Amino acid sequence: MAKRNAPSTSWVQEQYTKSLFFHAKLHEWGLVEVAHAIEEFDGSTVEWDLPLLSVSEKAWNCVIHRGIAPVRVFAHPAVLRTIPRATTYYRMLAMVSQKSMKSVQLDTEPYESDLRQLEESTAYALARHLNAIISRLIETEAEIDAREFDLWRGMAAGAQAQGAWQNQKGTQYETIIQQLIISHLWATGRVREQTSQHLLLDDGREILFGSDPNIRLLKEHDLQTAVEIKGGIDPAGAYERLGAAIKTLHTCKNKFPECFTILLLRHETLTSGLEERLSQHQQDITRWFTIEAILEDAQTQNEFIQLFLHEQGEFDKGEW
Repeated sequence: MAKRNAPSTSWVQEQYTKSLFFHAKLHEWGLVEVAHAIEEFDGSTVEWDLPLLSVSEKAWNCVIHRGIAPVRVFAHPAVLRTIPRATTYYRMLAMVSQKSMKSVQLDTEPYESDLRQLEESTAYALARHLNAIISRLIETEAEIDAREFDLWRGMAAGAQAQGAWQNQKGTQYETIIQQLIISHLWATGRVREQTSQHLLLDDGREILFGSDPNIRLLKEHDLQTAVEIKGGIDPAGAYERLGAAIKTLHTCKNKFPECFTILLLRHETLTSGLEERLSQHQQDITRWFTIEAILEDAQTQNEFIQLFLHEQGEFDKGEW
């Protein structure tokens, strides 16, 4: 029997990182929350004028006869206007992209990203356009299965996440690390409020996501922790990336001497010269980790999160 080669470490890491990135997008876009909100909406409280809403009678009957609530399938202006990101739900159900919606002069991105409320005329225009597509899809089925609707939305979400992955190549590790922190805090019941770039914790501290540094932990107006994430693997730019990170963390230390400064970088960039430069800046960097170690080793991940939250006791600087 031929011996099977061990899987490439870089490909395994690529798969894991991409999976985490897709999972992060699921929550960033609020897909689960939107689906629950729509399922709980009482569709009997609104009028379903099928011709006005571009819902075909055949598609409507297919859905009704299967005992499926129409609001789970067809967009109604009242739902689009009252449930944040409901536009995302029905656009994905129609399996069309944000880009294609812009091409037909029905840009949905503002209502999916910043939760802007739709004008009534826009809500009707979107409902009619999306319902026409959804109706045609249903009409192609001999018998509709409610599970299909979840799969339709899943296919569209996957395509959108793939596009985001390609656009953020090199910066996706920032999203992954952010999601690890957010997931830990939700799992431990520490989150009081959350927006896309901000977390308010139960003890009053705040976490901000952005740049220079990538992640900040604040207590009132004092910086407690600063994290710089350098996810690039190009050796030629490693020194430049490290220099920029050191500059940012040095600035943080100068202004807030007691803050923890953490640097995350890719294992592929670690050369003897790079490690030597890191050791020369211990006054600027409290601790550094490789991104791979945080993603692959539970103990290292726990050490990073505890250090970030100032919940770790004495840590060994000799690990440099």
